[in-house]
Amino acid sequence: MSTTLTEPLPWQNSTLLKGDVADAVAGLKSELGENLVVFGSGVLVRSLMPRDLVDELVLLIHPLVLGSGRRLFADSGSSPSAFELVDSATTGTGVLIATYRPVGS
Repeated sequence: MSTTLTEPLPWQNSTLLKGDVADAVAGLKSELGENLVVFGSGVLVRSLMPRDLVDELVLLIHPLVLGSGRRLFADSGSSPSAFELVDSATTGTGVLIATYRPVGS
């Protein structure tokens, strides 16, 4: 979903979502039957979580602190979700790559 992009998109295998984003993602998941990937949009991920449309989170945690940052998960206004760590690795530069799945998936 974008407020500035139009089709055709410059990225191969990309789809511009229209209308209600959660409905559009649910439709894509059932239509394609393949993995869908979201890069870098915490707002989008947060909107998908209440509808159980997030099967896995892969978080890259960098070893530095800059300013106040942004929260991936809001303090209030959303229902809590339980995730379990299913894989992790650390790069040579200290970036932690952590893969989480919702409990019960």
